[in-house]
Amino acid sequence: MPAFHFNRLGRFPRFLAVGALNSLFGFCAYSACILLGLPPWAALIAGNVAGIGFNFLTTGGLVFADLSRKRFPRFVLSYLALYLLNLGLAHEIIPLVGGPIACQALLTPPLACLSFLLMSRFVFNRRTGP
Repeated sequence: MPAFHFNRLGRFPRFLAVGALNSLFGFCAYSACILLGLPPWAALIAGNVAGIGFNFLTTGGLVFADLSRKRFPRFVLSYLALYLLNLGLAHEIIPLVGGPIACQALLTPPLACLSFLLMSRFVFNRRTGP
């Protein structure tokens, strides 16, 4: 039986696999902050800050095979946009679902799809870099 090679997957399936790991990391960081008593806006900031470096390495390296430092500012800008969208949606949804952790569990999948679009078209697009 031939060995499985992660790079044989297409870009989107690799993004989903790496995104699951990144989302789990960010969700755990966010949840831990909530459980420690931080308000949702601060927990979102903490989760995003904790994940940016890790996610750049995994997404840039494993999905797009590009760890150029020139891409990092766009990566951070994308995370800032996702944070602001997440914050606005969370403000509206938390009261409807009974709490910030349940809200984040609902928001994570659609925000991950939007993240792929940002990463593939704005951050790691071959036309935007070297």
